[in-house]
Amino acid sequence: MRRIAGPRFALWAVTLVIASAGPSIGCSERASEEVAPPAGKSVSHVPRHSASPKRLVARVVATWDHDATAYTQGLLWTEGDVLFESRGTYGESGVSRFALGSVVAERDARLDDDLFGEGLALVGDHLVQLTWKEGVALTYRPRDLALLDRLPFAGEGWGLTSDGHQLISSDGSHLLSFRDPDTLTVERRLAVTKDGAPQDRLNELEWAEGSIYANVYQTDQLVEIDPATGQVTAVIDARELHTRLGEPRAEVLNGIAYRRSTGTFLLTGKYWDRIFEVRFEP
Repeated sequence: MRRIAGPRFALWAVTLVIASAGPSIGCSERASEEVAPPAGKSVSHVPRHSASPKRLVARVVATWDHDATAYTQGLLWTEGDVLFESRGTYGESGVSRFALGSVVAERDARLDDDLFGEGLALVGDHLVQLTWKEGVALTYRPRDLALLDRLPFAGEGWGLTSDGHQLISSDGSHLLSFRDPDTLTVERRLAVTKDGAPQDRLNELEWAEGSIYANVYQTDQLVEIDPATGQVTAVIDARELHTRLGEPRAEVLNGIAYRRSTGTFLLTGKYWDRIFEVRFEP
């Protein structure tokens, strides 16, 4: 710190000391005031000064048929062009296994009518499906979608993904929860911000190459998130996809799956008749 000399700086120095002692109103403090972490857990905050995110667009490289009756809540790609999809709405929720490009499921598991299906992720040797407000998560065997277990889940379930070690869930706010893959216990929470302000409405999630991708609910945007800092590092414009749909009931973009073998993403939405294979480009 530079030393300030001379009497004319005395008042300025006192003012500086008083201001420095006062409370900060940076974005990380606002985030921690909005939602208290679970007992014994912490919320990870972003640096106060962060770079503006890159602006990208979703460039279509291929188009695949999709079941237009599916109210898509989660999309997951695995080796061999096998996809898993979680469907929502009461009375119609379920999880299905199907080949990329097919509208007929190889396997399908229906949820009880009082459950609203949400995000879906593969962790270890089993699938985990969230429900919206019912306080339960379901686990399945991937090959035949046999129900393995029902686990308690506190709070609302929206999107779900895995980094290979933990499950990561969203609840429609700007917070992501990192959870134990076996018990679903929250181990830490990450406050997500864009340009220094909370980025809320985080929905369907996907982990790809060390980053988290999220649909921003009720928009045609996705965001790329740094899992260490919570900063939004890119905003992806996917508005063009709506112009290519033929289903009049089509609703919002919701469904992200990373196709590791090609480095592309598969995107769809609620009641969409297409899955778009895209690259995120400037």
